[in-house]
Amino acid sequence: MKSLNEDLKTGKFKQIYLLYGQEGYLKRQYKERFVKAMVPEGDTMNYSCYEGKKTDVKEVIDLAETLPFFAERRLIVLEDTGFFKSGGNDLADYISGGVPATTYFLFVEKEVDKRSRLYKSVRSKGHVVELTAQDENTLRRWVQGLVRKEGKQMQPSDVAYFIGKVGTDMENITKELEKLCCYCLDRDTLTRADIDAICVTQITNHIFDMVNAVAAKDQRRALDLYYDLLALKEPPMRILALMSKEYRDLFHVKALAGRGLGRKEIASGAGLHPFVAGKYMELAKRFQMEELRSVMEESADVEQRVKTGLLTDHLAVELFIVKHSAQ
Repeated sequence: MKSLNEDLKTGKFKQIYLLYGQEGYLKRQYKERFVKAMVPEGDTMNYSCYEGKKTDVKEVIDLAETLPFFAERRLIVLEDTGFFKSGGNDLADYISGGVPATTYFLFVEKEVDKRSRLYKSVRSKGHVVELTAQDENTLRRWVQGLVRKEGKQMQPSDVAYFIGKVGTDMENITKELEKLCCYCLDRDTLTRADIDAICVTQITNHIFDMVNAVAAKDQRRALDLYYDLLALKEPPMRILALMSKEYRDLFHVKALAGRGLGRKEIASGAGLHPFVAGKYMELAKRFQMEELRSVMEESADVEQRVKTGLLTDHLAVELFIVKHSAQ
């Protein structure tokens, strides 16, 4: 990201950029900043945006060959086209053959195949940046910065609590923080009580809290969380599926931790955000590997009994929680 910021600051742009990765907020922010910096506001003649897998490569190439209209450059943005996984060979050949000096490309994708011809062409001719999920410390600093920008303050421990409640998706964080600041419009300090009053707990965090309660043998809390999810119209079998995923992730994390790996390596190996991986590492300490394996097998058995009509879904999941949260 440092290189992107430097290009935006100096105005010395590469002719081709590829922004990819799971962090949608950062991709959108950088796309908007580059468009604003490279094309005068309201210039619809020299700015074109293509989105989706039905994008016509021939049309894009024809446009790229067209000189800008009374402007320094023509910018073509291609978003979520899937060309970096399939269908991008013609565009790869075009880029490798040389793009007119007045034409600039900005690709924005969620996933890419680094073996594809288009990826290799863009990498050789332009600049490729992966925008991944940010680590815990970066998120905390970022949230603190947003809070200060609103003229408010929040204790570091409450910032961590806020992220733990709303999740690590930056887009969602900005929405929940906006709600929180509006709720505390007449106050300078955002508190944990305010967070609980106005912010929506992500369902994955809700499920994590339920598994945590089960591990702590806090049956009352585990059931209360289950009933809360039912009140939010979450289907019991979806709740069970999410719980099963939590146990699979815990099993994976515990196995990786047993090999002596650190949090970053565990997060990468388990496909988790580093912040989430840290929480899982702590919770996994409460379980034995055999216990986690047994719970996963039983959840599959519960699903089978519901599908064959031996138990109703509401009762099956409740019994599952009761059994594993019993003292």
